[in-house]
Amino acid sequence: MSAADFTEFAGLFPDETVTHSYVQDIELPAVPGKASPGTFALITLDNGLDHSKPTTLGPNTLVELGTVLEGLRDRAARGGIVGVGVTGKPYYLVAGADLSAVKSLEKREHGLWMAQLGHDVYGTLANLGVPSFAFINGAALGGGLEVALQSTYRTVSTGAGALALPEAFIGLVPGWGGVYLLPRLVGPENAVKVMIENPLSNNRTLTGPQAFELGIADAVFEPADFLEQSLAWAAGVISGDVVPERANAVDPAAPDVAERWAAAVAAGRRFVEAKTSNAAPAPGKVLDILEANRTMTRAESAALECGTLADLMQTDEFRATVYAFLDLVQKRSKRPAGAPDRALARPVTKVGVVGAGLMASQLALLFARQLKVPVVMTDIDQARVDKGVGYVHAEVDKLLGKKRISQDASNRTKALVTGSVSKDVFADADFVIEAVFEELRVKKQVFAELEAIVTPDCILATNTSSLSVTAMAEDLQHPERLVGFHFFNPVAVMPLLEIVRAPRTDDAVLATAFELSKGLKKTGVLVKDAAAFVVNRILLRLMGEVTAAFDEGTPPDVADNALRPMGLPMTPFTLLAMVGLPVAQHVQESLHTAFGDRFPVSANLQKLIDNGVKGLWENAPDGSRLIPESTLSLLSFGNHPSTADEVLRRTQDALAGEIGLMLDEGVVAGPEDIDLCMILGAGWPMFLGGITPYLDRVGASERVNGKRFLPPGVASRPAGA
Repeated sequence: MSAADFTEFAGLFPDETVTHSYVQDIELPAVPGKASPGTFALITLDNGLDHSKPTTLGPNTLVELGTVLEGLRDRAARGGIVGVGVTGKPYYLVAGADLSAVKSLEKREHGLWMAQLGHDVYGTLANLGVPSFAFINGAALGGGLEVALQSTYRTVSTGAGALALPEAFIGLVPGWGGVYLLPRLVGPENAVKVMIENPLSNNRTLTGPQAFELGIADAVFEPADFLEQSLAWAAGVISGDVVPERANAVDPAAPDVAERWAAAVAAGRRFVEAKTSNAAPAPGKVLDILEANRTMTRAESAALECGTLADLMQTDEFRATVYAFLDLVQKRSKRPAGAPDRALARPVTKVGVVGAGLMASQLALLFARQLKVPVVMTDIDQARVDKGVGYVHAEVDKLLGKKRISQDASNRTKALVTGSVSKDVFADADFVIEAVFEELRVKKQVFAELEAIVTPDCILATNTSSLSVTAMAEDLQHPERLVGFHFFNPVAVMPLLEIVRAPRTDDAVLATAFELSKGLKKTGVLVKDAAAFVVNRILLRLMGEVTAAFDEGTPPDVADNALRPMGLPMTPFTLLAMVGLPVAQHVQESLHTAFGDRFPVSANLQKLIDNGVKGLWENAPDGSRLIPESTLSLLSFGNHPSTADEVLRRTQDALAGEIGLMLDEGVVAGPEDIDLCMILGAGWPMFLGGITPYLDRVGASERVNGKRFLPPGVASRPAGA
C-alpha cells in the first residue's frame, strides 16, 4: 500500500484519540574530551490527556508518526541530525494498539492494512540512516514495546512498569516485528517467557529493571533524571564512547542456536497446552511464527506476522477477549451496574471482623493494608484470637521479606490489627463483617449480638458464599444496615467482590460497600440475594453435571477431562479438591434446597467426606494421576456412562439454562455482569469472553433458551462479517 492508501484507511477512524508525535531538537551534551555529537531529534508520544488515558496506537496515530519519521529520515540524509529518540508522556511510552479500533475492523483486508501500516511505520524507524533510541519512561505494551524493539538502542527507567508483549493474552500475535526481533535480542527462551509464559500467567508484565536484566534495554536509569541520563548515554553511543553489551543476544544461524530455538518453542507449546488446553488459537500462532522465523528474513517474517494478525482479528476468540478485557474489566468494572450514587457513602474509620480463622485473618490483613484504618478481630477464645493476629503479622513479615512493603509500612500494618474475645471492641466501628461458620443460625446469632453493641450507623456485612442475606436480616431491628460482601479465596489475589443487596438494604449502606470495594482494590458487582449468588451457583452447576456423569458410570478421566475444550484453568475434580469437598457439598446442599434437582447432592461425594478423603486424584510415582483403590471401594456407580462429548454438551446446556434463569430472576443487571464475575471470581479465560460468549459460540444458548445472550458483534464477529 502507498502512503496515500494508508491515509485513506486511517480516515475510517474519525473518532480515534490520536497520540501525537511532537518533535524537539536537542543539542546532545558533550562527551568528556569531545564536542557535542550534534543535534538529536526527540519524539514525544502524547495524546494530550492525563495519566488516566493511556497513549495508544491507532491508524491515525501511526500515519502521523510515519510522516514525522519520514521527515526525520530526510533530515538525517542531509546531515541535519545525528540521532532520533522516542519517549512518551509521563507514565507511558505507549500502551499498545488501540483495541477499540482493532475490534472495529470487520474485514480481513482492513486488519491486513492495519498490520502493514504498523510495519511500514516501524520499518522507517528502523532505517532512519542514523541511530534511533527508545527511552522507555513508562508502560510499553504490545506495539509500544515494539516501538522500542525496532529502535537501534533502548534505555529504561527503574520506575517503568508494565513492559510486555501481551498479544497471546488478548488473542493476537506481536504483529509489528516483536516476534522476530525479541528472540534475537534476548534469546529464544526469554522470548517465550515474554510472549507466552507471562501473558498466559494472568497477563504478567516486566518492570524496567527486569527488562534490563533480560537484555530488552541496554541501560537503566532512575526516574528523577531519566531523560537527561538517557540523552547523555545516547551522546556516548553516537560518539563511540559507549558500546552496549548484549549478553543474551543470539545469531539464529549459529550452530548451537537451532537446538535452543526448537527447545524453547517446544517448552512454549507445553506451557500453552497446560494453561489453555489449546482452546485459544493465538498462543499457538505466536509459537508458529517464532518457530518459522528462525530461518526467515525480516521481510518474510513481517509478511507472516501481517497475515496471521489479519486472520486472528476476525476470530470470535479475539473479539471475545477484547469484550472481556476492554468492555468488562477495563470499563464496566469501573462503573458497576446498579451502584447507588457514591456521594451517599459513609466514611469508614474502623473495621471489625468477627472470627479469627483463615478467611477472617485474610480479610483483616486486606482491610488494614488497603484502607490503613484500625481493624479488630474477635473470636470465642484468646488462643484463636492470637492465632488470627499472628497470621496477619506473619503475612506482613513475608511481604517485608519480599521487599513488597517497607519497614515503616510493616510496622504500621501490624499496629493496626488487634484482637479481642469481646465484641464490645466493635462499639466505635463503622463497618463490621462476619466470617464465621457457614451456618445460618450461627450468623443470625452473631448479628443479634452485634446490633446490641454497634452504633446506629454501623454497617453490618456478611461474607457468606451461599446463605440468604435476607434471612440473616429478618430478626434485626435495623435490617437496612446489612449487606452481603462476598470475597473469594485467596482474598489477596482474587479481585471480585459480590456485593449483595437484600430487599431492605438501603442505598447509603450499598454505596459505602461499593466505595469500600474500590478502596480495597476489588471490583464490586451488584448481585441480588439469591442462593450462591453468581460464581458459586455457576461453578456448582458445572461441577454438579460432571459429578453426576461420574456417578452414572462415566470413567473418571473422561468425566474430569471432558471440559478441556473450554480451556478452563483447572479440571472440575481438581477444583473440588481445592475448594474442599465439605465446602462444595455444603454449597451444593444449599442450592439443592433452593432450586431442587438441578443441583443434585452426590452420595458418592458425601461418602468421601465421611471417610476423610480430600480429593479423588492422587499422584502416582511416575507423575500420572490415579484414584486409589481405597477411594474407589467407597463409591458406587450407575451403568449409564457418557462420552466426553456428551459430558461437554450436557454441561454447556446446563450452564446456558442456569444463566438464563439467573437473568430472568434479576440476579445481576445483565449477561455482562455474569461474565465479569466469572472472569474475576473464577479465573474464567479471557478468550472465552467470560462464559456467555462461549455459550453463544457453541450454540448452547440457542439450544436451551432459544436466543443468544449477547448480540452478534459484541463479543463475536458481527452478523454477516
